[in-house]
Amino acid sequence: MEMCVRKAGKTCKKMGFVLVALLMAVMAKAQSGEAGIEEANTQVRSYFAAGTNLMYAIGAIVGLIGAVKV
Repeated sequence: MEMCVRKAGKTCKKMGFVLVALLMAVMAKAQSGEAGIEEANTQVRSYFAAGTNLMYAIGAIVGLIGAVKV
């Protein structure tokens, strides 16, 4: 008797897991990839000015080190 209860509980857990996985797959499929790409594009562009200034600073330091070595 106890064995049947345990077995039914495992079956319910498996079915619950399958149901949750199925719902997650449907939700993921419903999302638009275009919106994510646009958001990533906006975020990358917001860092462009800071990245440019950082590259100028690194270039200046490398140039100074190169001038000292010559």
